[in-house]
Amino acid sequence: MKSLDAKLAEIKANRASRSFIIADAKDADMAFGVRAPGPRSFLAKRGGRPAQFSPEVWSRDEFGYRNLPEFLDIIREVTNQGLVDIMLMSAYVTEQLAIKEGLFKNSHVTPAARANDTTDVWAVRHGAYTREPSQPFRSARIDHIQCGEVECERDGSGNFPGANLGLYSITFVNELDQDREALLWYKEFREEAERKGFRHFLEIFDPNVSSGIAPEKLGEFINDNILRTLAGVPEAGRPVFLKIVYHGPKAMEELAQYDPNLVVGILGGSAGTTYDAFRLIHDAQKYGARVALFGRKINNAEHQLAFIEMLRLITDGKISPEEAVRAYHGVLQAKKIKPARTLEDDLKLTDQAMSYDGSATKRSMVEVRNNPLATGRITETKPTPSTSNSSPNWPKRADGKPDFDQMTAEQRTNYHTDRLTRMLG
Repeated sequence: MKSLDAKLAEIKANRASRSFIIADAKDADMAFGVRAPGPRSFLAKRGGRPAQFSPEVWSRDEFGYRNLPEFLDIIREVTNQGLVDIMLMSAYVTEQLAIKEGLFKNSHVTPAARANDTTDVWAVRHGAYTREPSQPFRSARIDHIQCGEVECERDGSGNFPGANLGLYSITFVNELDQDREALLWYKEFREEAERKGFRHFLEIFDPNVSSGIAPEKLGEFINDNILRTLAGVPEAGRPVFLKIVYHGPKAMEELAQYDPNLVVGILGGSAGTTYDAFRLIHDAQKYGARVALFGRKINNAEHQLAFIEMLRLITDGKISPEEAVRAYHGVLQAKKIKPARTLEDDLKLTDQAMSYDGSATKRSMVEVRNNPLATGRITETKPTPSTSNSSPNWPKRADGKPDFDQMTAEQRTNYHTDRLTRMLG
């Protein structure tokens, strides 16, 4: 069984479960074009792939972005790491890795593909598309995602060589004709998906243009639209989970508590600081989210595997966001990777854009009363990873295993820094 299915079943059976679904959203090629694979500052262990850069024009370092083969290498590496539950890709990348290569055949990671590409994700260089109200559009048919062809052979087994899970995205803009058209497209997709046995999860973006709604009210607008939209959909056609902007504790809790069969997830938005990402997943889980889909936050990380490891440690309750930032920097230091920010700067919480072009609504920064995470200024303390030749500087149980209950925050940081440095080479 795929870990996604096991966790969904556990979450619905026990709302107090700590089970948490993490998705790596590697579908940016349906938005950004050449920039989609991300910066070449991080490559898979295989290293760089061939590419032509004429020296009289520019160098590869000047260009700065990975090519698609390098991007695919990272997807393979993250999948084999086994810490994410879903790998979200474009239909083309799904064909290359799932259908032709069989990457996910013996993996607990579920492949998924972006099933539509509304105009507010057309974030091409010098383009103006993202500044217009979002319009519905679909590049790939469901069959293309499932089997790589315009029409799949269906034997009734429900098994397909590609992906049988897709992301469908709606952007409500608070304009009647626009939103009605978006819902008509979703209705058509949903009915086709039900006929073809194709599962989907529903992404709801905040308005990408001025909507006349105050930022602090957007969570209510989105929540009501989600529940109103799905009220007319029986279980056979409903999304397996939601992907939404995190609008703070109240908005998350009111949606998460509404229906125990509705699993709520968050999207990551722009890259931001490492603490932005770690604090976001921690807070969202605390207030009811059970899924996180991070794209640019993972893809722009200095070391993607270490970054994902920290996300999993946070959702498992083994480390705090602050400790995770310090441990992550410790891994970078041990691997001699220059961080994008100093530790002090990377421990700052910033206001991030939640749209593809970075110009739309910002994540709500809602104050939480008596929130222990919001007290005081975080001081910089550099992690001190132990070496393989020294004794571990953390408590151990009688059986020799680490005693997390007795560890201080600094000891937990040192433990995970040391473990990850050794594990990631």
